[in-house]
Amino acid sequence: MADPLHGMTLEAIVTELVDAYGFDKLAVEIPIHCFQNEPSISSSLKFLRRTPWARAKVESFYLFHLREQKRRARREHAVDLRATAGLVVEATKGVTSVVQDVHTAIGAVPFFTDLVYRAIRGVTGVVGFGIDGVVATLAPMLGESSPGDEREAVLAALNGVIGDRLEAAKSPLAIPMSLRPPLQGLHRGGTLLVLVHGSCMNDAQWTRDSHDHGRALARELDVTPAYLHYNSGLHVSENGRQLARLLDQESGAFTDVVVLGHSMGGLVARAALHDAEQAGLPWRRKMRTLITLGTPHHGAPLERGGHALELLLGLTRYSAPLRALGEIRSEGVTDLRYGNLCEQDWQSVDRFAAAGDNRVAIPLPEGVRCCAVAATTAQEGASDEAALPGDGIVPVASALGRHDDPARTLRFAETLVVRGASHLDLLSHPVVFAQLLAWLAPVRPEHQ
Repeated sequence: MADPLHGMTLEAIVTELVDAYGFDKLAVEIPIHCFQNEPSISSSLKFLRRTPWARAKVESFYLFHLREQKRRARREHAVDLRATAGLVVEATKGVTSVVQDVHTAIGAVPFFTDLVYRAIRGVTGVVGFGIDGVVATLAPMLGESSPGDEREAVLAALNGVIGDRLEAAKSPLAIPMSLRPPLQGLHRGGTLLVLVHGSCMNDAQWTRDSHDHGRALARELDVTPAYLHYNSGLHVSENGRQLARLLDQESGAFTDVVVLGHSMGGLVARAALHDAEQAGLPWRRKMRTLITLGTPHHGAPLERGGHALELLLGLTRYSAPLRALGEIRSEGVTDLRYGNLCEQDWQSVDRFAAAGDNRVAIPLPEGVRCCAVAATTAQEGASDEAALPGDGIVPVASALGRHDDPARTLRFAETLVVRGASHLDLLSHPVVFAQLLAWLAPVRPEHQ
């Protein structure tokens, strides 16, 4: 494997990191002596030169820093969400107030606000005015924009709601699948940790309450975190197929692959493993551990009324106005009703009809250590586990793969139920992180 540092000197690496983050931040990101006690570049260099494991940690973080720079510097051609999201809602629902809520929430630029409301006045009440036509009309009028957190949050929510329609229309609003930050050879191989987000969310939302499981695991273990960014409005089986092929391209330099999936992300990961198994893709042999957090392996009952989607859209003030689209659910969202994994589960089936669970029973992948975490709003000392309430979206039994039909029961190697926690608390709960460390302990550096 080529040198990902391209001959960069240790002094240049440390200087760039200090300039970018400062010693205080580095002491958190790279918890080693040289950045914590009387920090200076000269003393840090002396310590790192005589401490190989510490130098390796610094170089590993520097590679992450380079990958993150590439991600943030990349400019994407995209329709300005502040204008288009409101118009898409109006064209779909004919509800002007929803559009106004979107603009109030994200503080739209006046020029785009005027553009949107002139268009709205022309189509108010005409629900049949198609989404595809609106997006196609506006896209050429808007130039390039650098992705920001609020735009990314609204874009993820919009894809979760109507991502299948956006993809079918080849809209620039449809999220293409990618790993972020991009690997691009900026790593030292070893273990690849892939984090797969849930419905209506994006890769940045792994950070919650200033904690990110991926970054935190990278500080403690010899892993390279990479966050999947994808259109959660597509069928789980389609996203699984795309992920299987993406990992076949990107995992070549790694010896092991570990996947951590939250909510829908766990289903996408299982679909990818199933697809890779069927297609005989080489990366499947590298897959060592799969961990799911609050994944609806046997469905989320709230999906039937669109309530789970409404809860997810209400996570941020940017996406909250889109909750009115709860009943216009994408293929990806309706897959959550029973936990569809493959094409046979949804082909020739009316997604919105009241139908039974006709899924193909797909067991957990052989040769992979599979672990599951569930959350319950019940506090310590509450009723027995079988009677526990879920996390507000996913039942405990579904998250742990339990089913009345033995053929559908998923036999996880280890499970954890976190008390007094919600669906999203799984992203930052200290008990969850401690368990992740324990399950992934074999990749802990020898010096720790």
